[in-house]
Amino acid sequence: MSSTTAALTAGLLEDLQDAMSHGNVAKRVRTLRRVTDMFLNAPLEYSDEQIDVFDDVFHCLIQQIESSAKALLASRLAPIPKAPPRLIHELAFDDLIEVAAPVLSQSELLDDDLLIETARVKSQGHLLAISMRKVLSGAVTDVLVERGNVEVVESTVNNHGADFSEHSFKTLVSRAEGDDNLATCLGLRPIPRHHYLRLIARASDTVRARLQAADRDSAGEVSSAVKEIAQRVCSVRSEESNRIQKLVQSLHDEGRLNEDQIAEFAENGRFEEINMAIATLANIPLPTIENMMIEQRSEGLVVLAKVTGLSWPTLKKILDMRDELAGTAGGTDLGEYKQSYELLRTSTAQQVLRFYRMQKSTGQKQAAL
Repeated sequence: MSSTTAALTAGLLEDLQDAMSHGNVAKRVRTLRRVTDMFLNAPLEYSDEQIDVFDDVFHCLIQQIESSAKALLASRLAPIPKAPPRLIHELAFDDLIEVAAPVLSQSELLDDDLLIETARVKSQGHLLAISMRKVLSGAVTDVLVERGNVEVVESTVNNHGADFSEHSFKTLVSRAEGDDNLATCLGLRPIPRHHYLRLIARASDTVRARLQAADRDSAGEVSSAVKEIAQRVCSVRSEESNRIQKLVQSLHDEGRLNEDQIAEFAENGRFEEINMAIATLANIPLPTIENMMIEQRSEGLVVLAKVTGLSWPTLKKILDMRDELAGTAGGTDLGEYKQSYELLRTSTAQQVLRFYRMQKSTGQKQAAL
């Protein structure tokens, strides 16, 4: 042990021994305050060995002290990157939310395992504090979305440093049904296209109006903060759509936009690439394909498969992918659709598609009058 560490240890232990031997809570709190001040004077200059000393001293001092003193300690140490790690973990797992919240929301010393453990067993207040961290991994948000109440889930969705798994997006879309605020929050952040379409399909008129207002950058009732977020989200979606459109068009120009390529898209869950590919091959608008993909019935996809020359195995992969992304794996009666596919003649499918195009064209002309 270095001479500096030895002197530091002696000084701290002397204060500690005095405070503990008298059994006076007030004296222990005063000692805790002095030790905290000493540590915060230059936390980045202490060696790991010295921080271990502080860790031991803090552990002794926080026993049997009032919660307000412990909460003050937590708020002072939470933002410090080199705070005593064992103390930080102890504070984070405290049952009292006023003690745990500063650490759970700010400390960089908490790893995913501790955050997940805390989120699984502690109160909604603890979950809310975790949801406010600058960065949240998909593993942590899985627990927040699963266990959190409305306030926790909305806070997590509004955290643009939060990452979400496919499972969490499915859960969020389901939870957003009937919850206009959550649906709006979810619609205003980057979200996979297939989940966004399902969100819109289930959303109320109020939610759709809010999202449309945000997308138009309209002054209306949409706040400047929401508009700014919406602009960024729309930019991201636009860039991704342009990338996919260029990819599909390139494959088409090179003669490689065929059944094998579409089957590969389906196997890899490439929802948007499949939509763009089928729209290109069938020469129909992309929104039409997207609507067919999120509908419960799949007759439209059967028609498109026939028109574009897709075999039943490839159509089955598309239907399986759609159900998997929607969280309803096995929900489609494949036997029924296989029979429909086999009975449908290509010429009939082409007539259905021509009739649809004619209706679409007539509707557009009438809308323009």
